[in-house]
Order: sequence, then C-alpha cells, then structure tokens
Amino acid sequence: TVFGSRNSNKAFDPSGTGLTAIPEFERWVFSPDLFYYPNEKTQIQLGISFTGEERRGGDIEFLDGNKPSGYVEFNNSDRFSTRFSWERRSGRSHLTLKNSLGHFHRMVEIPGYIFKGNQFSTFTEFTYSYNGEKTEWIGGLNIISDRFKEEIATQPDKRDYDDLAGGVFIQQNLSISEHIKIESGLRGDIVKDYGFVVLPRIAVLFRFSSQLSSRIGAGMGYKAPNIFTEESERLHYRNVLPVDKDQNKFEKSYGFNADLNYRASFSDTRWTFSINHLFFFTRINDPLLLRPDNNDFRFVNVKGHFDSRGMETNIRLGYGDLKLFMGYTFTRADLHEGNKKTENFLTPRHRLNTVLLYEQEDKWKLGLEAYYFSPQKLSDGTTGRSYWITGFMAERLFRKFSLYINFENFLDTRQTKFGNIYTGSMSDPVFRDIYAPLDGFVINGGIKMKF
Repeated sequence: TVFGSRNSNKAFDPSGTGLTAIPEFERWVFSPDLFYYPNEKTQIQLGISFTGEERRGGDIEFLDGNKPSGYVEFNNSDRFSTRFSWERRSGRSHLTLKNSLGHFHRMVEIPGYIFKGNQFSTFTEFTYSYNGEKTEWIGGLNIISDRFKEEIATQPDKRDYDDLAGGVFIQQNLSISEHIKIESGLRGDIVKDYGFVVLPRIAVLFRFSSQLSSRIGAGMGYKAPNIFTEESERLHYRNVLPVDKDQNKFEKSYGFNADLNYRASFSDTRWTFSINHLFFFTRINDPLLLRPDNNDFRFVNVKGHFDSRGMETNIRLGYGDLKLFMGYTFTRADLHEGNKKTENFLTPRHRLNTVLLYEQEDKWKLGLEAYYFSPQKLSDGTTGRSYWITGFMAERLFRKFSLYINFENFLDTRQTKFGNIYTGSMSDPVFRDIYAPLDGFVINGGIKMKF
C-alpha cells in the first residue's frame, strides 16, 4: 500500500486584527507499506513514513508582501520514521516483534530568536501471548530511547538530552464467569538517570444483564522530565533552561475510573436507547512546571500535587435512520501547592456536546452538531468567555462517488470577538491564552471517488 498527500493553505485573517488565524503552510506526506505472508501463520510488515511541513504566520500584510517587515513566526519540521513488525501464530500462542526508528527535525523562528534541533527515537518490543479458554496471558519487554540535539545554542547551556528506558510487563485477562471479567497487569521500568518504577493496573467488568453493565479500573503511570511541554512550547523555548537530572524527577500519576452502562430497544428495535455515566479521578505527584528564574524559566517539580476529577454522561437515542447523541462532562482540575490551591488554566468545568445524525443507507448522510464550553481560567489571572461551536454536514452518496459539504462553526464563534488576543505592539506582540477558535466560519466540500 502507498499513501501520499499534499496540503497547502494561504494565510488568512478573518477578524481583521492584522494577525493570521490560519497560517500559510505546505505539507507533504509519503507513506508506503509492504506486507509479506511467508505462510498462513506468519505476517511481516515493513513501512516508512515521511512528513515535511513549512508554516508561516504573523503579520498578514507582511506575509502577503504588502509591508517590508513585520512580526512573523516560522515553524518548519521534517519527520522520518520506519515500521517493522513480525507476527507468528501457532495454536493458542502468538509471538510479536515490533520496531520503529524515528528522526524529527524542527525549526522555530521568531524575530531575534531561533530554536532548532534534531530528535532521534527508537522503540523495540517483544511480546508473547497465550489464549486459554478462560484466561489470556500477555508478557513481554521493550526498550525505548529518545535523544535530542540542539543545533543552535541560544541559551548558556544546550537543551540536549539522551533518555533510555527498558521495561518488562505481564497482563492477565480472566473470565471468571459470564458476569465478571478481570484485566490486570504489572509493569516495571528502569529509566536512565531517574531510577526504577513499578506500574500496576486493574479493571473489572461486571455484566449484570444483557442491558446493564459496569466497569471499574485503576492504575499508575509516570513521565520522565524533558523540555517539551505546553508551557515551553508557548514560549517557543526561548529562555527555557535545560532539565536538570540532579534536581528534577519523575511525575508519578494515579488514576481511578468507574462507569455504568445501560442499553435497550423498544417497538421491535425501531427505538434504541443507551446511556453511559463515568466517574474519573487522576492525581499527579511532584508535577513538573515551568517557573520564572530571573530572566529565564526553569523546570521545577512542585512540592505538591495536581488532581483532576469529574464525571461524564453520554446518551444515544435512535429511531430508524435518525440518531441523537448527547454528552455532558464536568471537570475540576486543581494544583495543590502547600496550603495553596490553584485552578488549572484552560480547563472548562462544563462541556456539552450534541449531534443529530440522519443516515439513509447508500443515499444520504446529514449531521447537525453543537458544542458548549464554559468559562475557563487563563494564565494572566482573567477568565475567558463561554461559547458555542456549531456545525452542519451533508453528503450525497452515489454508486462510484459521493459529494459532501461541511459548514463548520457557522455561528462564526471567534475569540477575537471577545477581546484582544495579544498585548504590546504589532511588531512585538505578547499573545494571551487561546481558548476559543480563531478561524471562524469555514465552509469546505469535495468529492470522494471509488475505483
């Protein structure tokens, strides 16, 4: 198989602020895969992927060639990766070997500053599974490496790093009866410079009847520190100091979730109904945050924890070819630092989603959607506005082709309608948090062909 694509877009400023909401970009993708079947028990896959992208955003008049100078951001990247997998099945046993190699080159440039570097990564995993009548066992080991080399040293120290992690894992899927199933697992990782970590997890499915079921799960995780976070990305990595392996440590997380599911059909299955209600909780100990350090920014493991808790409800109602999906999510996320509690930025407490879909098989697809986001706390101490995003799509299907059209955000919701998105001057803007769309009402359509 071979997949290839080219995408391009002209810079666009729908709000008249003078700054691009959609950057000028060009993207190329090329990805061939080879599948080989030596015999009925063995499968081999080889593949490569290449993605190249160039983006330019900023002063729209400068990008259009109407000004000799202006604020501009360049964001160029090239990504190359390989894929290899070998699978062999024999009776109830299954052996798998996977490997991938990756190279990622990125350049970010703003007036007076350039960030440029290369990232090299590898992943190798071997697994063995045995599928019994009531029990499935899966075990294996993997090795992950991640190395970054900065090309241009604009800081006192380069932000280079060389991470290596090796792990072993085992998982059991146990069917106790028709009504109870258990998935449990244990993983142990050794991470270079940061030590050893053990990660257990468990999930239990209770099937009370054909209509009612519940799943309860819990587990642990970790993240080794590096400079690539949302906070440092917002700063274009300017004045961001390197991670210090002697001062920084793991972020360790603990999570729990539980849900209840009910489904039913009425009137000879013409009416269908299902509902899922989920509770979730996650806690991260010693979260890694970017803090000011004189004129620089330093990564610090905060003495405290970050937690996120909430619930989510999803309802699906169907009548013949018509289906209605409704969902509500409540999230409360806070940083606890000593006796101080701070609400997490850019996290709406309330979200609603509704989708009405009509699908006449092999003829029509029509969809109407609406999403609501409640006010969000911003990093400058202010609070963003609540907003709705709406959309409509239609597709007419024929035997060999189909025609479609999308009306995205047709109410033209834009953050630029709520206030300025930057402070300072056009030549040296300081951007505020972006929490709502900038591109506004977008119409797109096309044709899909089958050969």
